[in-house]
Amino acid sequence: MKLPGEIALMTAADMLASQYVQTVHERPVYPAPAQIKALDGFDEDLPQAPSSPHTMLDMLDTLGSPATSVSTGPHYFGFVIGGVLPAAAAADRMVSAWDQCASSHANSPIAAKLEALAGRWVLDILDLPRSAAVGFGTSATACGLSCFAAARRELLARLNWDLDNDGLVGAPEIKVVVSDISHITIFKALRILGFGKRHLLVAKTDEQGRIDVNTLPPLDDRTILCLQAGEVNGGDFDPFIPLIKKAKAAGAWVNVDGAFGLWARATKTHRHLTDGIELADSWTTDGHKWLNTPYDSAMAIVKDGEAFARATNADAVYATAETHAQKNLTLEFSRRARGIPVWAVLKTLGRQGVCEMVERHCRQANMLAKGIDGKNGIKVLNDVVLNQVLCTTNGEESPSAFTERMNATGKLWFGNTVWRGKPAFRLSVSNWRTTDADIERAISVLTT
Repeated sequence: MKLPGEIALMTAADMLASQYVQTVHERPVYPAPAQIKALDGFDEDLPQAPSSPHTMLDMLDTLGSPATSVSTGPHYFGFVIGGVLPAAAAADRMVSAWDQCASSHANSPIAAKLEALAGRWVLDILDLPRSAAVGFGTSATACGLSCFAAARRELLARLNWDLDNDGLVGAPEIKVVVSDISHITIFKALRILGFGKRHLLVAKTDEQGRIDVNTLPPLDDRTILCLQAGEVNGGDFDPFIPLIKKAKAAGAWVNVDGAFGLWARATKTHRHLTDGIELADSWTTDGHKWLNTPYDSAMAIVKDGEAFARATNADAVYATAETHAQKNLTLEFSRRARGIPVWAVLKTLGRQGVCEMVERHCRQANMLAKGIDGKNGIKVLNDVVLNQVLCTTNGEESPSAFTERMNATGKLWFGNTVWRGKPAFRLSVSNWRTTDADIERAISVLTT
């Protein structure tokens, strides 16, 4: 039964959303103080009676749209946030209309079909072991937590410890090796699982952020080794072949954080950076970064799909499902079909389209670095091997002051960071809308 006014409301929402998308090239990339202050217009007591949803929608657009950071536009270089591709946005609209609980085939045959297919395509385009299982989670944090949970459970099982029934009290200690610049989400996931920071073993890294093989802490069959494909500041990759060789010889589990860098494997020009990565045991990557899907889209990939499903199983007496149902591969029992936009991107771009997009962004990052290095007091700090340009200032203006001044123009946006204990800033190129002309525009803004 159609609710009164439902179609008119949805049509109005689509119209406002379309108007927003049509203006992302012209909008200030970050809202002005007055636009942020205007958000106070939302402050009110909880309404006591129903009101018009059209009034609510108008409020969202009038107060909300001007206060957005236009991360979906071509001039946003802050974090690795890809602007959502039209195909992915359209598919996500269908997902919202369907309103499926995408836990299993029993709840949603279409979600189960497309997410299973998307998982197979992800393994194909990334050339990872086809035995792996792919869980579509909310973020690299949630997916990393799932991978670490599977890793700990499997390592303990090899030591004849039943984690499911006996828990961790009295269990053999599982050690974790991280680098000194592992991403914060790694530490968050490990902390939630009870791996205290003081007990983590820290590997040293070189000037580009890669783990030094020669100073790697000792590994054994009770160790989880955390590696990176695309360090968050400089974008470089750990040397996978020698590191994983050491880990396998010791019987350790290897997890690779590839939130955006894993997609280099889908290219011709940068695939070599991922040589040996297929030998790991688990991987995480985001769709909402380089694949340009809507936000809240990430993947946990575990080589031993059965071990993964056992670790995160959520079967209940009233809701049993196929082994690799998404509720058995993710943290959520009730979940959105977030793998469908991933399917939509891979369906419409194909192998060639993904390759071309990632390679274009890498080329543009190099173009950006060459255009700004040594100008206006800017110094590029990293070897630009991917899509990250890490910089500092060598003049009187501090990196934070420079960043604030540039962002205040409204013509671009990027963020501050710290590199080797010193303030810096970084520019990331990952939006499908960003053209070479947009890069030239950014160079002009940054060097004027």
